[in-house]
Amino acid sequence: MKIAVLQHDIVWKDTGKNLQHLEDMMLGEDYADLYVLPEMFSTGFCTQPQEVAEDALEGQTLRWMKRMSIIANAAIAGSIAVKENGRFFNRLYFVRPDGKTYWYDKRHLFQYGGEDQWFTNGTQRVVAEFRGMRFLLQTCFDLRFPVWSRYQDDYDTILYVANWPLNRNLAWNTLLRARAIENQCFVAGANRVGHDPKCEYVGESAIIHPYGHELAVCPFGQESIRTAELDIEALRTFREKFPMETEECFTKAK
Repeated sequence: MKIAVLQHDIVWKDTGKNLQHLEDMMLGEDYADLYVLPEMFSTGFCTQPQEVAEDALEGQTLRWMKRMSIIANAAIAGSIAVKENGRFFNRLYFVRPDGKTYWYDKRHLFQYGGEDQWFTNGTQRVVAEFRGMRFLLQTCFDLRFPVWSRYQDDYDTILYVANWPLNRNLAWNTLLRARAIENQCFVAGANRVGHDPKCEYVGESAIIHPYGHELAVCPFGQESIRTAELDIEALRTFREKFPMETEECFTKAK
């Protein structure tokens, strides 16, 4: 499977401009099976969702994702702010060209940035399936909580969509690789570049091999798309030859 991580500058709260820019970037690239976009890719990381939240089922951005998925014949993943039943969620959508849509509501809200004041945290672990590969859906601050993403024989790749700022960039790079190594899985992290009213972002979106080395990395501070081929058969062979010992297995063995 060919996967692409896309990092772009986000025009603050201007959904129309951001979607058009992303469309131009995607259609100007070679084919991929999956495009991974940053967190709140159509508005920026706005912690006052009443200003930007879309309808959870028929919002502008979700309609765009469905249309682009068909045009590209590929899945598209990225998060947006949505309103559902009077509550706001930072919702990561995984849209397939056949119309099937998965969604994951961010579990670990970023309290330091005030995200918890308006958003409701999710409670469900979500794995999306597409073209023979399974994807665990995660959003930004979730990266700091390894138990939440612990491998349970249920996924092959973790997707992290993020607005991860420059001053904590070392954590971003380190933890993406840690999650790949400890879970024996591929990891794809899509981060934005540019500025919002509070932070500077430099991207360094990456696709990481289960050994921890880089399959693809976007350049520091530049808009770009990078792709990599994920070999599911090689991953299965690795897991068979070097099986992880979970805490549950260790307890039973004792």
